[in-house]
Amino acid sequence: MENQEFNFKGLVLNGFLMLFVDFTMLILSIVGIIYSIIMLDASDGAQGGWLLGGSILLLVINIIMWCGMLQLEPNEARVTTWFGKYAGTFAQTGFYWINPFYATKKVSLRARNLDAEPIKVNDKTGNPVMIGLVLVWKLKDTYKALFEVDSQTMAANPNSVGSDTKGLMNALENFVRVQSDAALRQVAGQYAYDDEDTKAGEPTLRSSADEINEQLEQKLDERLALAGIEVVEARINYLAYAPEIAAVMLRRQQASAIITAREKIVEGAVSMVKMALDKLSSEEIVELDDDKKAAMVSNLLVVLCGDESAQPVVNTGTLNH
Repeated sequence: MENQEFNFKGLVLNGFLMLFVDFTMLILSIVGIIYSIIMLDASDGAQGGWLLGGSILLLVINIIMWCGMLQLEPNEARVTTWFGKYAGTFAQTGFYWINPFYATKKVSLRARNLDAEPIKVNDKTGNPVMIGLVLVWKLKDTYKALFEVDSQTMAANPNSVGSDTKGLMNALENFVRVQSDAALRQVAGQYAYDDEDTKAGEPTLRSSADEINEQLEQKLDERLALAGIEVVEARINYLAYAPEIAAVMLRRQQASAIITAREKIVEGAVSMVKMALDKLSSEEIVELDDDKKAAMVSNLLVVLCGDESAQPVVNTGTLNH
């Protein structure tokens, strides 16, 4: 979408200079009103009436000119409209005066944080998981923020959007929250929770954080560009199975861990038995036939693979009667 935002091109004057001019006009109008009343009391009605009318007109003009004062801090802007028509965005930091007939809406260009509550989604395999994100965003295009999305309706207090920066930014934050929820559901549904339910090498929510976060930022950029919002950073900050299946999945993970540990134990035990037999044979400590070797292998595997400590049995021979 074409960027329709542009800088304000109307008359801009130094605010302190106009402050001096406004105070001067105010003093002159008050003095003129007082002096005209004195002239009216002195039976100089014609000149007093003209002076009173001119002083009142000057006071009215002065009051209108006071409305043209505006002050902007760093990373703030004013969106100006001329009787409903967009007239540009004013973003010069400092104290200025512009034509008071321009309507202005103050917006913040500072970075804002959104820590979304974890939501329940189904992953690629259909398992319900809880997933949450943290998002850093800021306003980039003021025209889209005010005129491409209905910020008036989204605000908690619609009447405050025109004059209250907080009302407008809260409305945009609601928009960001809804779109973040939708983007998170879309991305999470494309991946499995872990690699136990997928083919080897496929990315998962647990093992491919960088890829997931990159795709999440891309989806959020696409959705939030409509409102002129730039995504600075988006990261998944919470990931777990949903409570209804968490216990079952924990037992499955424990079983998988036990199987992996047993495989390591058996692999080590076989290596140790082979080493023992080779050592006995090479050093000619004892000669074992096949039956004794089988018995020794069985005993060693039982000892090495058992969960409990082995109880030694000492063979003291046999008693002859």
